[in-house]
Amino acid sequence: QVQLVESGGGLVQAGGSLRLSCAASTYTSSFKAMAWYRQAPGKQRESVAIITTSGSTNYADSVKGRFAVSKDNAKNTVYLQMNSLKPEDTGLYYCNAQGWVQNYWGQGTQVTVSS
Repeated sequence: QVQLVESGGGLVQAGGSLRLSCAASTYTSSFKAMAWYRQAPGKQRESVAIITTSGSTNYADSVKGRFAVSKDNAKNTVYLQMNSLKPEDTGLYYCNAQGWVQNYWGQGTQVTVSS
């Protein structure tokens, strides 16, 4: 069973930065893509950023220019660098691994941005 463990969340003031990490229990290169999602209280889970096996990336419009997704296949870890954070970035951030047969999710890490 694939396990994904997120870390790096916390409380930060608006304008600050955080870097989230997602450590996978297997080779990250074995997935079609890996992604970050977030869910704010009372809202649906939304896609934030995705990185494919080839290294192509895509971002939600709300985070373009502020967030950057990257991966280190040698460490089986995916990162989400978040800069210029806004209160609306607050939420539970989940790591997602898109396999060829099924998808996998981590337990999430909380990000809270104070104004």
